[in-house]
Amino acid sequence: MKLTKASVIGAGSWGTAISMMLAEKAERVSLWGRDPKAIHHLNHKHVNLQYLPREEVPDNVIATTDLKDLSEAEVVVAVTPSSAMREVTQRAAEAMNLASDVPIVSASKGIEAATGKRMTEILSDNFPDHPIAVLSGPNHAEEVARHMATASVIGCPDAEVANKLQEIFTLPFFRTYTSDDILGIEYGGAVKNVFAMAGGIADGLGLGDNAKAALVTRGLAELVRLGTALGGRPETFQGLSGVGDLIVTCYSTHSRNNRVGQMIGKGHSLEEIAQSIHMVVEGIPNTKNLYELAKTKGVRTPIIDEVYAILYENKAPEEALSELLNRDPRPEIG
Repeated sequence: MKLTKASVIGAGSWGTAISMMLAEKAERVSLWGRDPKAIHHLNHKHVNLQYLPREEVPDNVIATTDLKDLSEAEVVVAVTPSSAMREVTQRAAEAMNLASDVPIVSASKGIEAATGKRMTEILSDNFPDHPIAVLSGPNHAEEVARHMATASVIGCPDAEVANKLQEIFTLPFFRTYTSDDILGIEYGGAVKNVFAMAGGIADGLGLGDNAKAALVTRGLAELVRLGTALGGRPETFQGLSGVGDLIVTCYSTHSRNNRVGQMIGKGHSLEEIAQSIHMVVEGIPNTKNLYELAKTKGVRTPIIDEVYAILYENKAPEEALSELLNRDPRPEIG
């Protein structure tokens, strides 16, 4: 499907990679970012120096700091940190001139701290007359930008819109599936961040493959328990936005959440980590939000509880591991 124009809100690594994909389907892609120097470099050198320094951005991707430049697009993708989604997209909705049938797609993973809302719920608040969708899965920007084989899922309650988006986001290296379980897709994308940090902590402690496999498997059990209690469908969590995303973020060197977990496991403080990463790590706020949601729903989440204790109660990772291993015996299923 050919487009005249597509727009992307957020010029981080994933937003830039998505703009590169859309550039293969659209005559022009407008990519918005906050940093004037980075935007200038993108337009003149065609490289996102901070986030994807080795990948050439196509000439038909035009970067901008003015949200008005995103107007008249046929599809808009929002790729901001969860903490900035409401503020940025509210300003975008006020600045942009869009037809009411233009779909607004979230490609961000997280939960809003103040409200507990998912990213598509925030988009619905700010774009009430537009169809809303989500794109999620095991999708590291670095690999997508290099046209490495990838699969993803598009969540939308409107089948016609989902099929349109599937056509837009289907490329020789990028395969998409559709689902109407938008809630399950988004909770899968948020919850896996916590387990990616836990997997990194296990690596930092030098626990080995057996422990890592057990942690990922039990993390999936928690994801399904919490996700279904929040309204998602079990089969969604067995798909790309659930177990698929869980695997890639727990094992990949590209995962920020995993890298932060490794540093925690090696004894670094969150302050030291913040100074070295210089990127948003969604697993940190996600842990607090999901811990509170689990308590509200009465869902048993021992791994989330221990990661929360490490991040917010200064619990030693070794102590958290000991408590996980020495809980009362129980059946695997149930």
